[in-house]
Amino acid sequence: MSGSSSGKGKVVVNRAMSIDGFIAGPGDAMDWIGELVPKDVLAEVATATGAMLVGRRTWDVGDRMEAEEPGSVDYPFTGPMFLLTHRPLDPPDPGVTILSGDIGDAVATALDAAGGKDLELLGADVAAQALRRGLVDEILVYLLPIVLGDGIGFSPAGSATVDLELIDTRQAGPVTLLRFRVRR
Repeated sequence: MSGSSSGKGKVVVNRAMSIDGFIAGPGDAMDWIGELVPKDVLAEVATATGAMLVGRRTWDVGDRMEAEEPGSVDYPFTGPMFLLTHRPLDPPDPGVTILSGDIGDAVATALDAAGGKDLELLGADVAAQALRRGLVDEILVYLLPIVLGDGIGFSPAGSATVDLELIDTRQAGPVTLLRFRVRR
């Protein structure tokens, strides 16, 4: 699951999803994810990841979850964090680089900072923008054994049609991992 042989990492959309297609439940709830994804799987993906580019809504939900239950959003990742937003953090976080503007520029900046490892994209809007522009190499889906019934769907309405090739599938405890290559 590490970067490609060219020495440049891949751009990977990383998503946990309920079997009914939601990446967050009602009220942006994502607490069900950490309860179901095995820690060793998270560690494996985090090791292959050199940088993260996160959308503002996902960032805000993670902050809220951490405030409500400290440690609930722990992810064993230590590389550079980039937040794609038009609103600065208040208070500022010295460990986060704020990017705004063009998704292509943001992905290029974050991928360069990944140091040859993968760039992980988090957030429905960021992923949809990157997919629409043809900037994504792979999509990693953690299919979780839960039905949410409502929430934030895998892709926002109006997203681009993207042809995928299944390149890996495996079971990790109750979770099915699906890795797709984006066909160009």
